Amino acid sequence: MNTDVENLFKDKVMGHPAGLFVLFFTEMWERFSFYGMRVLLVNFLTMAAIGYNPGWEWTATNAGALFGTYAGLLYLTPILGGIIADKLTGYRGAVLIGAIIMTLGHASMALETEASLYIGLGLLVIGTGFFKPNITSIISEMYKKNPEKKDGAYTIFYMGVNAGAFFGMMLCGYLAERVGWSYGFGLAGVFMLLGTLQFWLSKNLFGQIGSKPSKKHEVEIAQGLNETEEEEEDLTGDKEKLNPFTMLDKVLIVITSAIGLGYLINDPLSKIGDINLFPYEAFGLPGQIVTVLIGLLLFLILVIRRISRYSKVVRDRMIAFVIFAFFTVFFWMSFEQGASSLILFARDNVDRVLSGNAAIAFNIVNLLLTVIPLAIITWVLYLLWKRTYSKIPGSNIVLVICFLFMWGLVGWMLNRDMSTTAYTVSYQAVAVDDAENETGETTYKPVTLDSELSDDAQVVDLTTTIAEPLTFAVGDELFIINKDNEGANYGYLDEERLAGAKANASELGSESNGIIRAQVTEIKSNEIEITVSWFSILNSFFIIAFASFFSKWFESKYNPSAAAKYALGLIIMALGFGLLAYGSYGVTEGVKVSMIWLVFAYLFHTLGELCLSPVGLSYVSKLVPGRMIALMFGMWYLAIAIGNKLAAVFGGEIENITEAYSLSTFFLIFTIVPAAAGILVFALNPVLKRLMHGVR
Repeated sequence: MNTDVENLFKDKVMGHPAGLFVLFFTEMWERFSFYGMRVLLVNFLTMAAIGYNPGWEWTATNAGALFGTYAGLLYLTPILGGIIADKLTGYRGAVLIGAIIMTLGHASMALETEASLYIGLGLLVIGTGFFKPNITSIISEMYKKNPEKKDGAYTIFYMGVNAGAFFGMMLCGYLAERVGWSYGFGLAGVFMLLGTLQFWLSKNLFGQIGSKPSKKHEVEIAQGLNETEEEEEDLTGDKEKLNPFTMLDKVLIVITSAIGLGYLINDPLSKIGDINLFPYEAFGLPGQIVTVLIGLLLFLILVIRRISRYSKVVRDRMIAFVIFAFFTVFFWMSFEQGASSLILFARDNVDRVLSGNAAIAFNIVNLLLTVIPLAIITWVLYLLWKRTYSKIPGSNIVLVICFLFMWGLVGWMLNRDMSTTAYTVSYQAVAVDDAENETGETTYKPVTLDSELSDDAQVVDLTTTIAEPLTFAVGDELFIINKDNEGANYGYLDEERLAGAKANASELGSESNGIIRAQVTEIKSNEIEITVSWFSILNSFFIIAFASFFSKWFESKYNPSAAAKYALGLIIMALGFGLLAYGSYGVTEGVKVSMIWLVFAYLFHTLGELCLSPVGLSYVSKLVPGRMIALMFGMWYLAIAIGNKLAAVFGGEIENITEAYSLSTFFLIFTIVPAAAGILVFALNPVLKRLMHGVR
């Protein structure tokens, strides 16, 4: 009698079981939703409250505090989600529960109220905890009897991850910036809902795979790895008492976990809500910092206690792993600026306007960049349909609906950009006496509908450019308003947006509604303003473009050591920030830098990620004994969580550091710190090789 695994391998698509591609699309829609929301959050929170697409006008510090806590928790809840799947729900049940919770989270965020935002983020954190560790566990169970095909399976699976991230950031970002924030947040929820539905309808394909809790949770690795070696080297020879968790160990785990969770909650709570869970000072330091330092000290004691009770070889290997985890913090602290400071940099400091031939070239590149990957993934859907329609027709139909929706959105986006026309418009402005203006030049403030001008006001006519997929004639009167926080770009207000701008200003009690009366003076050539979110898709694109090269490199005889990969990852990423520091050097207020610096920065960041990222989890299985895998998995994700939290906290300081020093100084910090860490880990290469005792 054939098992469920053997039945799965009967229906093959591209040499792999069709079930893999069901998981491929499930993960793709989840990543679409996750990255689609992620690229919007900080932009939305910090966008000016009066403008073309009003946000909440939070400070970057507050937005970073909230986003950092959200990002940090995303790497901690999967530990609990894996345990629940093991004991209660099974992998498939956990994935379904997580997907439903995340769908509710996206729906809540689309409401754009403060309460719904917090509820939505909380639901996304909980849902990710169920979803993230268990969908990969289903793959692991599927390939138990075909381990030689597992690497290829994960390669295909992670292509789904990057495809989802690519299209999520592109389409959710475009819709949010061009139409409205709630549309972007809502689109993320729509695809999360459809992805959940197609996964649920595919259950007949998997049989009992992932449906029942197993004794041991598999997350891409074998849990008993290194157990035999450890038992042989242990002097007691007692298999049951190799290194049990003592009561003190368990107490330390509880205390450090509580402190970490308390910090993650307190940071945004104290900054946004002015509620401090640690309202004391010690040694001249705030209570929050003191508590975190105590937590880190206790965690260090826990790790030292656990490691010291192992034999020398195992102990050395675990020390090497701890060193790698330490340097992981520095990498993600810098790399994850892509979700905070680089979003604000792209919005406020990068010249994103292209005109004439440059605009035409961008539209062609964007067309190819969008249509070709979508066509390839649609072909995969066609192959899946042919093999599985008779078994899971409902799931296939939902996927077809998803792709029809996707093609419709892509077509609308590309057509909108290609039919956009630029217009020069004139408007009135009044001279402003600016005591802080060191240049001595006269500055001007636009005259809005509610401006009150004195009799001696110096009024002049100024011009600006708007780009809209609409047809205007020279002499047409229209209304415009600021599109970004710098006041350098303007957008056209149709009747709906005009009414919304007036109502928004009235509700906020603002002195000015920001609405400017203008007149078309010239019809220009094609012009396009690239969305802020577009730059974020470059990471996924570069991963897809270069992943194969790095894979072949690491499989060749020129494969660098683990320390060398870490060093390369940190230093190459630092070079990306170095380019940004150079490109923004000497930039003054109102001046924007070329987008080429940001494009190259994302390129170097991705190359650094491809060097370092594969090293991480694989060394859990290689260096850690079976009984420590759960704790060390937790430690590894803790390192990533700390890196994400620090990234958002430091990224939130971009405005303060730029004001006190310069924008170039801000990026220089993320050049020097990871570069120094990379040099240090490379210097430790001989030590790490000895500690790893032959493990490569």
